[in-house]
Amino acid sequence: MTDKRKAEEGAMAPWFEAARADAPAPSGDWLARMERLALDEMPSPRPDPAAEAAPAARRGLGARLGTSLRDVLGAVGGWPAMAGLVAACATGVWFGAVPPSGVSDWLSVSAADSVMTLEPTSGFDDVMLGL
Repeated sequence: MTDKRKAEEGAMAPWFEAARADAPAPSGDWLARMERLALDEMPSPRPDPAAEAAPAARRGLGARLGTSLRDVLGAVGGWPAMAGLVAACATGVWFGAVPPSGVSDWLSVSAADSVMTLEPTSGFDDVMLGL
């Protein structure tokens, strides 16, 4: 028993120790009933009508890609999330090709400034060269 537990239990510590020592184990019958109840509550798997209609070997490449695209869309969050990803990608390409004037002004350094230019790869040159 730890000192913290002893301090929390106080004068009732002997009774708690006795209860811990004589903890009843659940009976096998009770465990079997609980397992049966849990299995009864689980949803049964429903067969996929598309998979039964055409075997995987006979389906074309488009059908297999369509299934994987559905899986990816479901994992990402559906079409609304995909639209957000496309918008972010398009914005990144746009800013990369034609940066707004405010960004270039913010990153430029004049002779009077002691701020270094923001260059993302400057700290990683040695790592990229393998030194």
